[in-house]
Amino acid sequence: MSKAIGFIVTNAENDPEMATLPFMIAVGGMTMDVEPAIILQGEGVRLATKGYAETIKAEGLSPLEDLLSGILGAGYRIMVCSPCLATRGISEDDLRDGCFVGGAAKVVETMLRCESFVRY
Repeated sequence: MSKAIGFIVTNAENDPEMATLPFMIAVGGMTMDVEPAIILQGEGVRLATKGYAETIKAEGLSPLEDLLSGILGAGYRIMVCSPCLATRGISEDDLRDGCFVGGAAKVVETMLRCESFVRY
């Protein structure tokens, strides 16, 4: 894929709709050969923990777990903010397969390679 679009996801259970929408758009982009670059920050880091996405349900939207599994199943990885994990007492061992911890330098590197970035 030559094009990439980035998503910074900062919501989880606090706003299920805003937690789900970026994943719906990412999956849509994948059908157009656009690589999703997803970074979880703030409350959004909870989405990377094992079993958590199954608990998020936004009325009228696709199940978050299905979208997240589709992205990870296609071989894409999801970056998780290191300080945001620490603040919430979440360890790297709590993350599901396909999610990795990244700091500021990795976030900037990802942003620079994307066509655009959207924050949810």
